[in-house]
Amino acid sequence: MLRAECRDETVVGLAAKSVLAKGGLVEDELVNAMVVHRITEPDCRGGFILDGYPRTVPQAVFLSQFLKDAALPAPTVMHLDVPIPVLVLRLSSRRHCAACGRIYNLLYKRPAHDSRCDVDGQTLIHRNDDSEEVVRERLEAYQRLCGPLIEYYRGPNYHRIDGQCAPEKISEQIKRIITAHSHPVKPEKAGTKTGVVLPYRTPSTETT
Repeated sequence: MLRAECRDETVVGLAAKSVLAKGGLVEDELVNAMVVHRITEPDCRGGFILDGYPRTVPQAVFLSQFLKDAALPAPTVMHLDVPIPVLVLRLSSRRHCAACGRIYNLLYKRPAHDSRCDVDGQTLIHRNDDSEEVVRERLEAYQRLCGPLIEYYRGPNYHRIDGQCAPEKISEQIKRIITAHSHPVKPEKAGTKTGVVLPYRTPSTETT
């Protein structure tokens, strides 16, 4: 979503590009604006899936208020839960080909020949950010960030899914949850237009 906004040079995208060019982090206000811009597109009228958003409680509060103002139902939250030791093992088992960019995993996507890329035969590397120590630190930081978010959403619309199940089983669970929470889309009345209130301040693209 961020890349699309920057590529299309929207008002929000230009503001984000300016922040990124300086090596900064895109603030919640800009991220929220991007999400609102995207989910108010015509193809989202029947519903939409947000992957990786919200990441913080302030973002979740913003989204709740936006959905309320837009007369949209509260979100259905699906939490794919995987124990940290399992994630550490999975992520630290990744190997990369520096030449073609192909990614392998020694647990479930091994190369045909140990330590060699199947495409170009180059030696596979174990990146520093895939080391067990770094992965564990990243996951612990993520837990500190998302723990409060889980508590914010815990309730009838919150669903924990065992992320260690087979992909097919996880997919079926998600389908059942979405079906159970589906809301019929009300048809527009003749002569009226649908609209939503965008509860964010349009970012300035002025340079100083």
